[in-house]
Amino acid sequence: MDDSSDRTGQVEQQEGSWLRRRRGTARRAQRETSAPAGPEPVVEASPSSRSPVSPSQPTAIWTDSHCHLQDEPDPAATLALARAARVGRVVCVGTDAASSRRAVILASELSGNQAPAPSMGYAQAPGARDIEVWATVGLHPHDARAGLSSVIELLDELSAGEGLRRSRVVAIGECGLDYHYDNSPRDVQRDVFAAQVGLANRHNLALVIHTREAWDDTLSILEHEGVPERTIFHCFTGGEQEARRCLRIGGLLSFSGIVTFANAVELRQVVTHCPLDCLLIETDSPFLTPVPHRGRRNSPSNVTVVGNAVGLLKGFEPEVLAAVSWMNAEKAFGLGV
Repeated sequence: MDDSSDRTGQVEQQEGSWLRRRRGTARRAQRETSAPAGPEPVVEASPSSRSPVSPSQPTAIWTDSHCHLQDEPDPAATLALARAARVGRVVCVGTDAASSRRAVILASELSGNQAPAPSMGYAQAPGARDIEVWATVGLHPHDARAGLSSVIELLDELSAGEGLRRSRVVAIGECGLDYHYDNSPRDVQRDVFAAQVGLANRHNLALVIHTREAWDDTLSILEHEGVPERTIFHCFTGGEQEARRCLRIGGLLSFSGIVTFANAVELRQVVTHCPLDCLLIETDSPFLTPVPHRGRRNSPSNVTVVGNAVGLLKGFEPEVLAAVSWMNAEKAFGLGV
């Protein structure tokens, strides 16, 4: 968080120029789109002084940094809905060897930008006519008892074939520790997580972490194995202390529809203080449907709802948060290189 002792000064010095760059990008995207221009993004001093914003600003192009398209009955139709909601990129996340393989297949089959070269820039995708689909490969802590061998075999297969980049694989995960459900023994979870941290470092990939009621062990393993250069705490639900610890090691916090839940008061405080260049926006669809759509199946199209909620908390217009979601995903997943 931006009030942590080791980041405060640096964040305060950088945030002004960082915001100016993103506001400039949003304006350029607005000028280049053929859609009717919306209001220029405004950065205001206090969320309480803002006027309400629409969830469908015409120039906002969003990134869903974490979803599970392979769980959809019709992934292509799901992506069509996302395009209509002006989502320009999704990251399809694997949870075991089978779902990871499916994520890779969907990324190849459904991405509007199939070339593994650098992704299109925010300003070059004003209409979200195409949608980028990227994949991750990993083993969820719930399934750690199954062992990591099949995931490693998949990575080896992809590496020996077209290569991970050409296969549109950008991260290891989601992986980590879940001491709430304990679907796998804790010692097994720790061993499997440590091994996947090693895989991310070995392959120079991002690491997508699922952690629940296991912060001390999660951070201890990261310290012991070496924190990957790009580490993402997916569906962050910790408090301010956990946020500071994650940011201190260079992690990014990814916020889901939970920020819209009535009982997520502490999490909204974390969002308020999280530096803009350290946050991502996700749906975790088909799970964690945001308010006001609770009770329905979640979809990447709802990343706009999550993004607008984050924008309201931080005092920024939707297209600024859309630019944030796009540019931070470039950094987090190494898409701009």
